[in-house]
Amino acid sequence: MSAFDAASWNGIGIDSTCGGYGTCKKCRIKVTEGDVEPSKLDFRAFTATEIKEGWRLACLVRTAKDISVDVPALTTRPKAATVGVGRQVILRPAVQKRYIELEEPSLSDQRTDIVRIFDAVDDIEANASLASMRELPRILRASNYKVTAVFVDQEFLGIEAGDTTGLRYGIAYDLGTTTVVATLLDLNTGTPVAVKSMLNKQQPFGADVITRISATMLDPDALAKLSGLAQETLNQLTQEVCVEAGVNPHNVYELAIAGNATMTQLLLGIDPEPLGVAPFIMASAYYPNIDVKEIGIAVHPLAKAVILPSLGAYVGGDIIAGALASGMDRDKRLRLFIDVGTNCEIVLGDGDKILATAAPAGPAFEAASIKCGVRAASGAIETIKVVDGELEIGTIDDTPAVGICGSGLVDACASLVQVGLLDHSGKFVSDEAALTISPKLASRLVTREGERVFVLTWSKEVGDLSDCVFLTQRDVRELQFAKAAIATGWALLLEEFGVQESEIQQVLLAGSFGSYLSPSSAVKIGLVPKLSVMRIMSAGNVAGEGAKMVLLSAQERNGAQSLLEAIDYIELSDREDFNDKFVERLAFPA
Repeated sequence: MSAFDAASWNGIGIDSTCGGYGTCKKCRIKVTEGDVEPSKLDFRAFTATEIKEGWRLACLVRTAKDISVDVPALTTRPKAATVGVGRQVILRPAVQKRYIELEEPSLSDQRTDIVRIFDAVDDIEANASLASMRELPRILRASNYKVTAVFVDQEFLGIEAGDTTGLRYGIAYDLGTTTVVATLLDLNTGTPVAVKSMLNKQQPFGADVITRISATMLDPDALAKLSGLAQETLNQLTQEVCVEAGVNPHNVYELAIAGNATMTQLLLGIDPEPLGVAPFIMASAYYPNIDVKEIGIAVHPLAKAVILPSLGAYVGGDIIAGALASGMDRDKRLRLFIDVGTNCEIVLGDGDKILATAAPAGPAFEAASIKCGVRAASGAIETIKVVDGELEIGTIDDTPAVGICGSGLVDACASLVQVGLLDHSGKFVSDEAALTISPKLASRLVTREGERVFVLTWSKEVGDLSDCVFLTQRDVRELQFAKAAIATGWALLLEEFGVQESEIQQVLLAGSFGSYLSPSSAVKIGLVPKLSVMRIMSAGNVAGEGAKMVLLSAQERNGAQSLLEAIDYIELSDREDFNDKFVERLAFPA
């Protein structure tokens, strides 16, 4: 067993994006006691000084002797979008409460307890389960027959002593591959009362859905572990939002979960292997309302969970939620919706015709495959621009730079292309050309361990490369591959739709990454169509907004289901012209 696996088994999180297979070089640990010989990959991941200090890749450390290691703290609260673009909805939640004062039974009125309650609530044709009736006799009599009856749709959840109609809550979750967001909603007013986000605890199994699917194929126990970790993540967030708002979890009666098809199936404990191999088949596009006990969420024991439906293996419930929130089936403008991430989902529509596809962008936007890449947390470089020939860098929380996150990567490449230090093929220019093009920045183009890099921040002084943050030629290529996959996706949708780029009236950049991405930088690198930045807007966490909508309005659930029928899915993997168009989009726009 590797040190990475041992740590995971003992609940110690070590950063990794490949799931412990030695490819991402992120699982850094420092051996403080014991002797561990460095591997070939260690020499590629660390400097000679770091090797001497004991730094190793945890997934490659295997020893039969006791060793002591230091594990860098894992960022569990990356910067994330918690709100997004949404529509106004009529407040008609499925959760209903009725306060009733009942006549006590008598010899002349021997109706059963459940009939007595249902007779008093004659506007709901309710069904009662065995579990909902177990406490009826005790609560009715202890409260002198003054109780509140609780329903979700037509299902009776039970009664509560006294008048509790003012306590009616639901939680909407955006179950992301990287980040999970939970929003506690007051269903009486429709307002959010608390919101929290955190890193998905499945992260040790890989940064993307493919590595997590692969884990279940290689280890028969992995599915149960991944399902448990998803439930742990949702439970922790549930506890946190309830504590923040001072709400008893027992008063949370319904959940709504928006996630991609893989995250959904892993949460539900459904084998995801068919999602990862052609022809990419889901277990189901739609799931009936689920008892929360099936997914282990600690709220009201008879609460229900609504799972947003999925269009396909790679256009899941999070995108249906996003399309619902942004009104893709209502707005008559030609609009392009892009959820930028490891797997990028793209929707193009004008309210009448809607097309969708998914593009395999890879982990560059999460900074997972980037040499100095870090999650969007304190110290991550998130903005970069060139002003009067000088580099201006912004970090999250304005703290010293520790690495570069996805938005910073896009800004860096866009800025370097704009000033000319990166040519349109994505290659760093020569030292001689750099001196002519940008004398103030030329000294930042250096060679580090045989590779051309652009230094973003010096360690202590100019010329010190021991611990600087830099951009490598390979990093640029990773970004080019990612943006080319996305650009090819929307270009093929435009072709299928029969329209030109210039006809697009609005571009929505969705998801946590899209929320912090500079529209002008996105245009400069060719990630989005070449349009006025006024037409490009950050949509934020629209998946979470869609999940909120189905909690606040039972009618919107039908809208989510209708979107499955309204959207036509275009599969890119079997397009003969995909590779040619992908190659065309690799270069940065002139």
